[in-house]
Amino acid sequence: MKHSTERILTTHVGSLPRPQPVVDLLARREAGEPIDEDAFFAAMRGAVAEAVRRQRDCGVDVVSDGEQSKVGYANYVKDRFTGFSGDTPAVRGADLEDFPDYLARLMKRREGAVRLHRPCCTGEIALRNERPLQEDIANLQAALDGAGAAEAFMNAASPGVIAVFQPNRHYPSHAAYLEALAEAMRHEYRAIVEAGFVLQIDCPDLAMGRHIAFKQETDAQFLAHVHEQIEALDHALRGLPPERIRMHLCWGNYEGPHHRDIDLRQIFDAVIRARPQALLFEAANPRHAHEWAVFEAMKSSIPDDKILVPGVIQSSSNYIEHPELVAQRIERFAGIVGRERVMAGSDCGFSTFAGDGLVDPAIVYAKLGAMAEGAAIASRRLWGR
Repeated sequence: MKHSTERILTTHVGSLPRPQPVVDLLARREAGEPIDEDAFFAAMRGAVAEAVRRQRDCGVDVVSDGEQSKVGYANYVKDRFTGFSGDTPAVRGADLEDFPDYLARLMKRREGAVRLHRPCCTGEIALRNERPLQEDIANLQAALDGAGAAEAFMNAASPGVIAVFQPNRHYPSHAAYLEALAEAMRHEYRAIVEAGFVLQIDCPDLAMGRHIAFKQETDAQFLAHVHEQIEALDHALRGLPPERIRMHLCWGNYEGPHHRDIDLRQIFDAVIRARPQALLFEAANPRHAHEWAVFEAMKSSIPDDKILVPGVIQSSSNYIEHPELVAQRIERFAGIVGRERVMAGSDCGFSTFAGDGLVDPAIVYAKLGAMAEGAAIASRRLWGR
């Protein structure tokens, strides 16, 4: 992947606001209504082209398709693989359960989102429909033509995060379920890399999983799950070059108290040694902005080739960060691992689920523009030009 060799490069975590016609199409498909597939993918092609154009207009260097065709970052697998059926209740974070009145207001605010199906794993997992992946790849390739982007990445769910949101009702153990998911997702991971994109693995399971799926367990028990999930991920990524892979870590992209989030320090050793070369993580929101100090304290444990992509703008706040603050955040991490091993990113995606974004779409792109301005300020100071 591209390094910040002459200036700080900018990117983000992946999902971007979807136009309302796209949201409507995704809602109809989730509801089981008949959808003309050719018309659906034609609409996605236009949405991806527009998302790439807007990213470049804001000064984003390493762009994505904005996850336009996906209703959600983990449950999209039900449209691509066999073995998933039924529905399960929404999983709530332990932090939100501590504040039920706020949880009720939050759910009311998010009523405009597409109603998601959260199926269980009820059978053998195998590739069912390759067209969605191939269309995603073709749409992003077409959008990049003449866009002037330094590079492009494409998101894919980790085995662990699929297991968090699609509970196992078929395999004899959690380990067996993870192994099956790793083998199934391996096809998608390889296809993205072979298409020439950087592969981004989304791994909220390694942090958010603590207060979501494993909230009844101890920290020690959760850490055992973290190691198991990273082992499954590394198995799925075997043979793929680490320098073409980045991993996103987060505690949940929602505006909540987050006081039940596990500390980065507790999972640091595990996640920093995972196979992907780059690590994207939350570093701007009030619950995790202080954890730059963990990287400072643990810098001897950071592999020499690891690239850090801290979130320098929040993805759940309509405040537009001042470019000077962005620059300061970038410089802080550059002081730990060096300017060439830092890129500027966002805390999380801006539209984790279709129709469900906490930040106004126009403000999303203004925030990305502020990130690019801050990266330019930091670049002038770090390179002295």
